[in-house]
This record gives sequence, C-alpha cells and structure tokens, in this order.
Amino acid sequence: MKIICIGRNYVAHAEELNNEVPGEPLVFMKPETAMAKSDRISIPSFTNDLHYELELVVKISKLAKDVGIENANNHYDSIALGIDFTARDIQDACKKKGYPWEKAKAFDNSATLSEFRAFDDYKTSTIPFNLVLNGKKVQDGHSGLMIFSIDYLISYCSKYFTLEAGDLLFTGTPAGVGPVKSGDVLEGYLASELLHKVIIN
Repeated sequence: MKIICIGRNYVAHAEELNNEVPGEPLVFMKPETAMAKSDRISIPSFTNDLHYELELVVKISKLAKDVGIENANNHYDSIALGIDFTARDIQDACKKKGYPWEKAKAFDNSATLSEFRAFDDYKTSTIPFNLVLNGKKVQDGHSGLMIFSIDYLISYCSKYFTLEAGDLLFTGTPAGVGPVKSGDVLEGYLASELLHKVIIN
C-alpha cells in the first residue's frame, strides 16, 4: 500500500503557512508504517510542534497508470477522513535548508484514517468536512475548494506512479491547521457525520 499525499492543495492553507500557491500538485509520500493502528497517538519525542491536518482520503479501487482525467473517477469509489500529522518544527528546518520533508511527514503513526464511505453517498459536487479540537471547530472545508480536483490528482499521480488497488490518496488540507498537546481530542466530520476521532496521549 502506498500513501500518496498532496501538499498546499487549498489556497488559504498555503497562505496561512506563507507558502506559494503551487502551479502543479505538490506530491510527497508516506510509507505503510506511517499508518496508525490505533486512534490514540503519542507525540514523538523528536518534535516540539506536532500539527494536525485533516484531509479527504480516497482509496484507489483498481490499477491506474497514465489515466486521463475523464476516466479517473473509474479508479475510486470510496472516501474517508485522515489526519496528516506533521512535525512542523522539523518541516520548517528542512524547508529552510532545501531538504526533503520525510522526517517531518512520514514518521511512524503520522497518518490516521477513518472508516470509508461510498463516494456515491454524497450527491453533491462539493463534499464538506471539518475538524473539531476539544469541542471547537478549527478546520472547515469542502472538496470544491481544492486547487486540484480528485480526478486531476489521480490522473497526475498516475503519470509518475502506478496506482494499485488499496493505495491511499490524501488530497490536502484546508486552512486552520495547528498544534496538538497531550489530552487533546480531535473529531473529524464528513458532511454531518462524526467519522473520525483521535486522542493525543
């Protein structure tokens, strides 16, 4: 299983971190070992600034290679919520030196995932989702705010990587990211359904 992630796919999020809005998808990857096996996440000892980033996650349903945008929707049929946990202090240090981000993004338990829902359950062109931290809404977005759509991302990524059934595509996070501390409770809503809950140890 590959975990393919898209950075800066919402204008407001790129701006809140003082990043340029990309002209093409910014792609990075997490190994399978990054996927948390529990809904309880411990803050790694190597970071003092662990951030949450709630995202829509699409599961690839069949092999995709050099797929056109017009056919991309034939390669997924389910959607979930995931949190891309980021060691922001390490990421900032890597960015300043022009280094890759893996230490900040791909460490063990840096990705969480909810149950999947059938994509066809959402009869709208924009799928809303939001994150609540300790009872306060901190992120609020919908798929229509993406710079690059899900279909575009699948087509784009399939030019470079063969996408296989079971691969996960984290599609980017809206504005409102921030730090977590021990005892925090994160609740992710897909439309109006509480679908994802993570507790920080």
